[in-house]
Amino acid sequence: MSNEFKSWEEMTVLEQYACQFWDMYKDAYGVRPRGIDTSSWTVEQFEAEFEGLSVAIEQESIARKEAEAQASHAFEMRIADLLRSGAKDREMALRWVHEAEGSNGDDEYLCFCVGLPYGYFKEEIIQDPSEWADIGCEFDVKV
Repeated sequence: MSNEFKSWEEMTVLEQYACQFWDMYKDAYGVRPRGIDTSSWTVEQFEAEFEGLSVAIEQESIARKEAEAQASHAFEMRIADLLRSGAKDREMALRWVHEAEGSNGDDEYLCFCVGLPYGYFKEEIIQDPSEWADIGCEFDVKV
């Protein structure tokens, strides 16, 4: 047996389904499947499992969005409380939260720590395509 990996195109349908199952299970439950032997599964068994995993993934997505919305509200209430308690501006309040959470100024890690959606602190997305060139996008934009 070779130690080389097969490309997706070189895999059989069952091998591709096994990979897809592995990824979908992780999306649905947050961990990779352990103790599940798919080596004897048929295409039909995989497809039936995919239907159930699709439902679980959708439910997980809804629950995650609800949790992120609640975390966003709680975070903004925390910032407002810090502003009332003496932080001179939002930036200072955010530094205090970073210190309290041990995130060392890493915004994405802070998102993880307090359950915010990733990218919560990213700069505002530029809505006007004519401004894209200002940030290094080199293509013709017809406005």
